[in-house]
Amino acid sequence: MFYILAVVLVVLFLASAIRVLKEYERGVIFRLGRIIKTKGPGLIILIPVIDKMVKVSLRLVAMDVPSQDVITKDNVSVKVNAVVYFRVMNPTNATIEVENYLFATSQLAQTTLRSVCGQVELDELLSEREKINTRLQNILDKHTDPWGIKVATVEVKHIDLPQEMQRAMAKQAEAERERRAKIINAEGEYQAADRLAQAAGIIQKYPEALQLRYLQTLREISAENNSTTLFPIPIDLLTPFIKNREKG
Repeated sequence: MFYILAVVLVVLFLASAIRVLKEYERGVIFRLGRIIKTKGPGLIILIPVIDKMVKVSLRLVAMDVPSQDVITKDNVSVKVNAVVYFRVMNPTNATIEVENYLFATSQLAQTTLRSVCGQVELDELLSEREKINTRLQNILDKHTDPWGIKVATVEVKHIDLPQEMQRAMAKQAEAERERRAKIINAEGEYQAADRLAQAAGIIQKYPEALQLRYLQTLREISAENNSTTLFPIPIDLLTPFIKNREKG
């Protein structure tokens, strides 16, 4: 009976004393309330009742930041959400410097997102997203560094605009497209007029070019399948009439 009781006590002792930590885990060991060291990964032996271990994961955490109501610098109300990627670099600080580093990082990310987005105008918020992400990452990393946390990346995911603002932006985009179309059309007309002026100058300098163009036009018309009958008249026959008209 004594041997059975001894075996049971040994098994209970080993069960409470032995811990196995995975490759991505670290154990912060407290002995009588005072921190002694961080151990892991692998087999960890604790003194029952005296030692207590807090397990900390070193894996990258992807934390979703809930949608926040933000008023931009130009007084436009929007909803913005984001995602924060971070990992614990110092398990000891993440345990003793902050009560719950996941909750604290989440709250800090929400307030920082509202603050940074509220300092810029809507156009900058929409077009300079990389700049906003960098500012968020730098601010969060600075404030979480004493907790032993490294913020790797912050990404603004979605910006929800009011319906009236979406309609106004759609009208603005449409007006911009119409303006560009008119500019392109005017540029085409200008280039065409410039080419015609150059062609007129060449024909004036070399009258034979008009005769060649005349023959080429006749060939193009005759190549089509139609019933049109053409009577080509040499342009030289019209020259005296043109000169008499100019003299008159």
